[in-house]
Amino acid sequence: MITLALKLFLAHVLGDFVLQTDKWAKSKSERKHKSWHLYLHIMVHAITMLVLLRFDFFYWKAFLLVLPSHFIIDVIKTHLDGSINKPTLFWLDQLAHGIFILLAVYLYEPFTFSIQGLFTDETLLFALAIICVTFVSSIIIKQSLSSWGLEAQQTPPEKSKQAGILQYKGPSEKDSLTNAGKYIGYLERLFLFCFILMNQWQAIGFMIAAKSIFRFSDLSTAKDRKLTEYVLIGTLLSFGLALLISLLYKYGLAQLADL
Repeated sequence: MITLALKLFLAHVLGDFVLQTDKWAKSKSERKHKSWHLYLHIMVHAITMLVLLRFDFFYWKAFLLVLPSHFIIDVIKTHLDGSINKPTLFWLDQLAHGIFILLAVYLYEPFTFSIQGLFTDETLLFALAIICVTFVSSIIIKQSLSSWGLEAQQTPPEKSKQAGILQYKGPSEKDSLTNAGKYIGYLERLFLFCFILMNQWQAIGFMIAAKSIFRFSDLSTAKDRKLTEYVLIGTLLSFGLALLISLLYKYGLAQLADL
């Protein structure tokens, strides 16, 4: 089962991400089912499947399931383009392809999937840890820093009408991506969580150093001590929470193993 699944998923990855150019994707988006690049894309998928399956026509049912479904999914995707935001549409598209690939594998090597495996103590503990590392930590940090109110003061440099001097009140919202800080926090804490689980403590030091380098230019430009302290406290809180949650998760796993 694993070998067949790997071959079909590899064929999909090659066809969708490696052998498909931006020109093809743009043509499919604009011309939809009338685009000849769509049919060329399906042909590339067929060839990669043939090569990886060594031209073994024993798998003809997999071809009949994967290739037409891929064509239909891509056509539906082109017609939904614009009505659904691109990231969501992308993941829905890949999920649909993955489901049909698994169905093709099931035709030859039936496998079972039990939903009970999602409700084991280990799985629930992992889900709790991930939610705490991302969403819960983000809210804790936001509430902890809200007393200083620096977020409300983030305006571009402007001259004081009374004193006639240049005052800087932090970076402009226009200079930052929407919710970028929140997602950066999610990612850094998830990386920390993974590093701690793998006992790669030296990687954490490298990550802190890398973030410090990127932040240095922003803080040196701002020339605002309050902003520097605000960012430093937020960073330490983020790293501290990730460290605490990761250690608690490891402790919880050890306790479950002893039961």
